[in-house]
Amino acid sequence: MTTTAQTALTGTISYTDDGRSLTFTVGAQDIATYTYLPDDEQYESPRPFFHPLTTLEGDEVTISRPWDHVWHKGLSWALPNVGEHNFWGGATYTRETGYANLDNNGAMNHKAFTSIEDSGAGITAAESLLWTGQPAGSGQEGKPLIAEKRRFRVQLLPAGNAWALLFETEMSNVSGTEIGIGSPTTEGRDNAGYGGLFWRGPRSFTGGEFRSEAGTGADEFMGTRSAWIAFTGQHDLTCRKSSIMFVEDQENPGASNQWFARSSMFACLGSAPFFSEVVPLKEGEPLTYRYAVVISDGSLEDQQAAALADAAKGALDAWA
Repeated sequence: MTTTAQTALTGTISYTDDGRSLTFTVGAQDIATYTYLPDDEQYESPRPFFHPLTTLEGDEVTISRPWDHVWHKGLSWALPNVGEHNFWGGATYTRETGYANLDNNGAMNHKAFTSIEDSGAGITAAESLLWTGQPAGSGQEGKPLIAEKRRFRVQLLPAGNAWALLFETEMSNVSGTEIGIGSPTTEGRDNAGYGGLFWRGPRSFTGGEFRSEAGTGADEFMGTRSAWIAFTGQHDLTCRKSSIMFVEDQENPGASNQWFARSSMFACLGSAPFFSEVVPLKEGEPLTYRYAVVISDGSLEDQQAAALADAAKGALDAWA
Protein backbone atom coordinates (compact mmCIF):
# COMPACT_ATOMS: atom_id res chain seq x y z
CA MET A 1 0.00 0.00 0.00
CA THR A 2 1.33 3.40 -0.94
CA THR A 3 1.76 6.40 1.27
CA THR A 4 -0.60 9.33 0.81
CA ALA A 5 -0.34 12.80 2.27
CA GLN A 6 -2.27 16.01 2.66
CA THR A 7 -1.48 19.59 3.60
CA ALA A 8 -3.90 21.06 6.11
CA LEU A 9 -3.77 23.73 8.78
CA THR A 10 -0.44 23.57 10.61
CA GLY A 11 0.98 20.31 9.29
CA THR A 12 0.95 17.49 6.80
CA ILE A 13 -0.89 14.23 7.52
CA SER A 14 0.44 11.05 5.96
CA TYR A 15 0.11 7.36 6.60
CA THR A 16 2.15 4.20 6.13
CA ASP A 17 1.07 0.56 6.14
CA ASP A 18 3.50 -2.13 7.36
CA GLY A 19 1.17 -5.04 6.61
CA ARG A 20 -0.39 -5.25 10.06
CA SER A 21 -0.86 -1.64 11.16
CA LEU A 22 -1.45 1.85 9.78
CA THR A 23 0.56 4.71 11.26
CA PHE A 24 -0.55 8.32 10.80
CA THR A 25 1.98 11.15 10.95
CA VAL A 26 1.76 14.94 11.14
CA GLY A 27 4.98 16.45 9.87
CA ALA A 28 7.61 14.29 11.58
CA GLN A 29 5.39 13.29 14.54
CA ASP A 30 3.57 9.95 14.59
CA ILE A 31 0.17 10.64 16.18
CA ALA A 32 -1.75 7.36 15.75
CA THR A 33 -1.13 3.70 15.02
CA TYR A 34 -4.03 1.40 14.16
CA THR A 35 -3.14 -2.26 14.53
CA TYR A 36 -5.58 -4.17 12.35
CA LEU A 37 -3.88 -7.58 12.57
CA PRO A 38 -3.17 -8.06 16.30
CA ASP A 39 -1.35 -11.12 17.63
CA ASP A 40 -3.18 -11.19 20.97
CA GLU A 41 -4.17 -14.37 22.76
CA GLN A 42 -7.78 -15.54 22.43
CA TYR A 43 -8.41 -14.69 26.11
CA GLU A 44 -7.83 -11.03 25.27
CA SER A 45 -10.54 -11.05 22.55
CA PRO A 46 -8.26 -10.10 19.61
CA ARG A 47 -9.48 -6.99 17.81
CA PRO A 48 -8.07 -3.96 16.00
CA PHE A 49 -7.00 -1.08 18.23
CA PHE A 50 -5.41 2.37 18.21
CA HIS A 51 -2.13 2.64 20.14
CA PRO A 52 -0.14 4.71 20.61
CA LEU A 53 -2.15 7.90 20.26
CA THR A 54 -0.17 11.08 20.88
CA THR A 55 -0.74 14.81 20.94
CA LEU A 56 0.69 17.00 18.21
CA GLU A 57 3.52 17.86 20.63
CA GLY A 58 4.32 14.16 21.02
CA ASP A 59 2.87 13.26 24.44
CA GLU A 60 1.38 9.75 24.50
CA VAL A 61 -2.19 9.52 25.77
CA THR A 62 -2.85 5.75 25.62
CA ILE A 63 -1.59 2.63 27.31
CA SER A 64 -1.95 -0.88 25.90
CA ARG A 65 -1.97 -4.23 27.69
CA PRO A 66 -1.54 -2.86 31.25
CA TRP A 67 -0.76 -5.57 33.80
CA ASP A 68 -4.04 -5.07 35.66
CA HIS A 69 -6.23 -5.54 32.56
CA VAL A 70 -4.11 -6.93 29.72
CA TRP A 71 -7.15 -6.82 27.39
CA HIS A 72 -7.27 -3.01 27.54
CA LYS A 73 -5.82 -1.86 24.20
CA GLY A 74 -5.32 1.89 23.91
CA LEU A 75 -8.53 2.92 22.15
CA SER A 76 -10.74 0.20 20.70
CA TRP A 77 -14.31 -0.81 19.95
CA ALA A 78 -14.86 -3.52 22.56
CA LEU A 79 -18.05 -5.16 23.88
CA PRO A 80 -18.11 -7.53 26.89
CA ASN A 81 -21.63 -9.00 26.72
CA VAL A 82 -22.64 -9.84 23.13
CA GLY A 83 -25.22 -12.54 23.64
CA GLU A 84 -23.18 -15.30 25.27
CA HIS A 85 -19.94 -13.98 23.73
CA ASN A 86 -17.20 -11.66 25.00
CA PHE A 87 -15.54 -9.19 22.62
CA TRP A 88 -13.91 -7.20 25.42
CA GLY A 89 -11.40 -9.71 26.75
CA GLY A 90 -10.77 -11.38 30.08
CA ALA A 91 -13.46 -12.86 32.28
CA THR A 92 -17.17 -12.40 31.55
CA TYR A 93 -19.69 -11.14 34.11
CA THR A 94 -23.10 -12.84 34.18
CA ARG A 95 -25.88 -13.06 36.77
CA GLU A 96 -25.26 -16.78 37.14
CA THR A 97 -21.47 -16.80 37.47
CA GLY A 98 -20.27 -13.34 38.47
CA TYR A 99 -16.88 -12.84 36.82
CA ALA A 100 -15.76 -16.14 35.34
CA ASN A 101 -13.60 -17.46 32.52
CA LEU A 102 -16.25 -18.92 30.24
CA ASP A 103 -14.22 -19.85 27.14
CA ASN A 104 -16.32 -17.38 25.17
CA ASN A 105 -13.75 -14.81 24.05
CA GLY A 106 -14.43 -13.96 20.43
CA ALA A 107 -12.37 -12.05 17.88
CA MET A 108 -12.98 -9.10 15.56
CA ASN A 109 -11.20 -10.22 12.42
CA HIS A 110 -9.95 -7.71 9.88
CA LYS A 111 -10.95 -8.85 6.40
CA ALA A 112 -9.89 -5.94 4.19
CA PHE A 113 -9.56 -2.21 3.82
CA THR A 114 -12.14 -1.42 1.17
CA SER A 115 -10.62 2.04 0.72
CA ILE A 116 -8.13 4.48 2.21
CA GLU A 117 -8.73 7.96 0.85
CA ASP A 118 -7.33 11.45 1.24
CA SER A 119 -10.25 13.86 0.91
CA GLY A 120 -8.09 16.96 1.18
CA ALA A 121 -9.28 17.53 4.76
CA GLY A 122 -8.36 14.19 6.31
CA ILE A 123 -7.52 10.55 5.66
CA THR A 124 -10.41 8.07 5.88
CA ALA A 125 -9.99 4.30 6.06
CA ALA A 126 -12.95 1.98 5.40
CA GLU A 127 -12.63 -1.56 6.73
CA SER A 128 -14.64 -4.77 6.72
CA LEU A 129 -14.48 -7.11 9.71
CA LEU A 130 -16.05 -10.41 10.71
CA TRP A 131 -16.69 -11.12 14.39
CA THR A 132 -16.39 -14.78 15.31
CA GLY A 133 -16.93 -16.73 18.51
CA GLN A 134 -14.17 -18.56 20.35
CA PRO A 135 -13.02 -21.60 18.33
CA ALA A 136 -13.90 -24.99 19.77
CA GLY A 137 -10.33 -26.20 19.30
CA SER A 138 -6.88 -25.35 18.01
CA GLY A 139 -6.82 -24.67 14.29
CA GLN A 140 -10.59 -24.35 14.08
CA GLU A 141 -12.60 -21.26 13.18
CA GLY A 142 -15.13 -19.63 15.43
CA LYS A 143 -18.78 -19.21 14.48
CA PRO A 144 -19.51 -16.07 12.40
CA LEU A 145 -21.64 -13.70 14.46
CA ILE A 146 -21.38 -10.10 13.26
CA ALA A 147 -20.27 -8.50 10.00
CA GLU A 148 -18.96 -5.01 10.65
CA LYS A 149 -18.37 -2.10 8.33
CA ARG A 150 -16.00 0.32 10.03
CA ARG A 151 -14.72 3.72 9.00
CA PHE A 152 -12.31 6.04 10.75
CA ARG A 153 -10.74 9.34 9.80
CA VAL A 154 -7.72 11.28 11.03
CA GLN A 155 -7.81 15.06 10.63
CA LEU A 156 -6.55 18.23 12.24
CA LEU A 157 -8.94 20.63 13.94
CA PRO A 158 -9.00 24.43 13.69
CA ALA A 159 -9.72 24.88 17.42
CA GLY A 160 -6.73 24.49 19.73
CA ASN A 161 -3.62 22.42 19.16
CA ALA A 162 -5.72 19.37 18.44
CA TRP A 163 -6.59 16.59 16.04
CA ALA A 164 -9.61 14.33 15.73
CA LEU A 165 -10.16 10.64 15.20
CA LEU A 166 -13.63 10.15 13.74
CA PHE A 167 -15.03 6.65 14.20
CA GLU A 168 -18.06 4.89 12.74
CA THR A 169 -19.20 1.28 13.08
CA GLU A 170 -22.11 -0.53 11.44
CA MET A 171 -22.75 -3.96 12.95
CA SER A 172 -24.91 -6.53 11.12
CA ASN A 173 -26.07 -9.79 12.66
CA VAL A 174 -25.05 -12.85 10.62
CA SER A 175 -25.45 -15.43 13.41
CA GLY A 176 -28.90 -16.72 12.49
CA THR A 177 -30.50 -15.57 15.75
CA GLU A 178 -31.10 -12.27 17.57
CA ILE A 179 -28.16 -11.07 19.69
CA GLY A 180 -28.66 -8.93 22.80
CA ILE A 181 -25.78 -6.53 23.49
CA GLY A 182 -25.40 -5.52 27.13
CA SER A 183 -22.84 -5.03 29.88
CA PRO A 184 -22.00 -6.26 33.37
CA THR A 185 -24.56 -3.74 34.63
CA THR A 186 -27.36 -5.29 32.57
CA GLU A 187 -26.23 -8.57 34.16
CA GLY A 188 -26.63 -7.12 37.65
CA ARG A 189 -23.30 -5.47 38.53
CA ASP A 190 -23.92 -1.87 39.56
CA ASN A 191 -22.14 0.96 37.70
CA ALA A 192 -20.13 -1.37 35.46
CA GLY A 193 -21.74 -0.59 32.12
CA TYR A 194 -18.54 -0.63 30.07
CA GLY A 195 -18.59 -1.58 26.41
CA GLY A 196 -18.29 0.59 23.32
CA LEU A 197 -15.48 2.83 22.11
CA PHE A 198 -13.13 2.57 25.09
CA TRP A 199 -9.95 4.49 25.98
CA ARG A 200 -7.38 3.58 28.63
CA GLY A 201 -5.05 6.37 29.68
CA PRO A 202 -1.44 6.35 30.90
CA ARG A 203 -0.68 5.54 34.54
CA SER A 204 0.20 9.17 35.20
CA PHE A 205 -3.33 10.24 34.24
CA THR A 206 -4.78 8.57 37.35
CA GLY A 207 -6.58 11.20 39.39
CA GLY A 208 -7.17 13.50 36.42
CA GLU A 209 -10.21 15.66 35.77
CA PHE A 210 -13.36 15.11 33.73
CA ARG A 211 -15.26 17.96 32.16
CA SER A 212 -18.61 18.12 30.39
CA GLU A 213 -21.41 20.64 29.98
CA ALA A 214 -22.33 19.79 33.60
CA GLY A 215 -19.00 21.01 35.01
CA THR A 216 -15.86 19.29 36.29
CA GLY A 217 -15.17 16.36 38.57
CA ALA A 218 -13.85 12.83 38.79
CA ASP A 219 -15.51 9.45 39.31
CA GLU A 220 -18.95 11.00 39.84
CA PHE A 221 -19.14 11.27 36.03
CA MET A 222 -19.59 7.50 35.83
CA GLY A 223 -22.88 6.71 34.06
CA THR A 224 -23.73 10.32 33.25
CA ARG A 225 -25.17 11.42 29.92
CA SER A 226 -23.92 14.35 27.83
CA ALA A 227 -23.21 15.14 24.20
CA TRP A 228 -19.49 15.34 24.98
CA ILE A 229 -17.07 14.63 27.79
CA ALA A 230 -13.36 15.41 28.19
CA PHE A 231 -10.57 14.20 30.45
CA THR A 232 -7.33 16.01 31.30
CA GLY A 233 -4.27 14.27 32.72
CA GLN A 234 -0.61 15.07 33.34
CA HIS A 235 2.41 13.29 31.90
CA ASP A 236 5.47 12.01 33.63
CA LEU A 237 8.80 13.29 32.30
CA THR A 238 7.47 16.33 30.39
CA CYS A 239 5.05 17.31 33.21
CA ARG A 240 2.77 18.69 30.48
CA LYS A 241 -0.98 18.18 30.44
CA SER A 242 -3.03 16.66 27.65
CA SER A 243 -6.74 16.19 27.09
CA ILE A 244 -8.92 13.64 25.34
CA MET A 245 -12.53 14.37 24.42
CA PHE A 246 -15.34 12.13 23.22
CA VAL A 247 -18.14 13.72 21.18
CA GLU A 248 -21.16 11.58 20.34
CA ASP A 249 -23.21 11.81 17.16
CA GLN A 250 -26.67 12.65 18.45
CA GLU A 251 -28.16 10.42 15.74
CA ASN A 252 -26.77 7.37 17.56
CA PRO A 253 -29.39 4.98 18.96
CA GLY A 254 -30.30 6.15 22.46
CA ALA A 255 -28.17 9.31 22.32
CA SER A 256 -26.99 10.81 24.51
CA ASN A 257 -25.62 7.49 25.75
CA GLN A 258 -24.11 7.01 29.19
CA TRP A 259 -20.35 7.34 29.67
CA PHE A 260 -18.08 4.87 31.43
CA ALA A 261 -15.80 7.34 33.18
CA ARG A 262 -13.14 6.54 35.76
CA SER A 263 -10.38 8.76 37.16
CA SER A 264 -9.28 6.16 39.72
CA MET A 265 -8.04 3.39 40.10
CA PHE A 266 -6.87 4.31 36.63
CA ALA A 267 -7.93 6.76 33.94
CA CYS A 268 -10.38 5.46 31.38
CA LEU A 269 -13.30 6.73 29.34
CA GLY A 270 -15.70 5.06 26.99
CA SER A 271 -18.93 5.48 25.15
CA ALA A 272 -21.34 2.99 26.71
CA PRO A 273 -24.49 2.65 24.60
CA PHE A 274 -25.32 -0.67 26.30
CA PHE A 275 -24.58 0.57 29.84
CA SER A 276 -27.93 -0.07 31.54
CA GLU A 277 -30.17 -1.61 28.86
CA VAL A 278 -29.71 -4.58 26.55
CA VAL A 279 -29.91 -3.46 22.91
CA PRO A 280 -31.11 -6.11 20.43
CA LEU A 281 -29.08 -6.66 17.27
CA LYS A 282 -31.60 -8.19 14.88
CA GLU A 283 -30.94 -9.78 11.52
CA GLY A 284 -31.48 -7.23 8.75
CA GLU A 285 -31.41 -4.31 11.21
CA PRO A 286 -27.80 -3.10 11.62
CA LEU A 287 -26.74 -0.90 14.51
CA THR A 288 -24.61 2.17 13.70
CA TYR A 289 -22.64 4.32 16.15
CA ARG A 290 -20.47 7.35 15.38
CA TYR A 291 -18.07 9.34 17.57
CA ALA A 292 -15.32 11.93 17.39
CA VAL A 293 -12.33 11.48 19.69
CA VAL A 294 -10.23 14.62 20.08
CA ILE A 295 -6.61 14.60 21.25
CA SER A 296 -5.30 17.99 22.36
CA ASP A 297 -2.29 19.46 24.08
CA GLY A 298 -2.85 21.15 27.43
CA SER A 299 -5.81 21.35 29.79
CA LEU A 300 -9.26 22.59 28.79
CA GLU A 301 -11.21 25.46 30.29
CA ASP A 302 -14.95 25.92 29.73
CA GLN A 303 -14.77 27.99 26.55
CA GLN A 304 -11.91 25.94 25.12
CA ALA A 305 -13.78 22.71 25.74
CA ALA A 306 -16.97 24.01 24.17
CA ALA A 307 -15.10 25.30 21.12
CA LEU A 308 -13.30 21.99 20.70
CA ALA A 309 -16.57 20.06 21.04
CA ASP A 310 -18.18 22.29 18.40
CA ALA A 311 -15.24 21.77 16.04
CA ALA A 312 -15.41 18.01 16.53
CA LYS A 313 -19.16 17.95 15.98
CA GLY A 314 -18.71 19.96 12.81
CA ALA A 315 -16.07 17.50 11.57
CA LEU A 316 -18.32 14.54 12.38
CA ASP A 317 -21.31 16.12 10.62
CA ALA A 318 -19.27 16.98 7.53
CA TRP A 319 -17.85 13.45 7.40
CA ALA A 320 -21.34 11.93 7.23
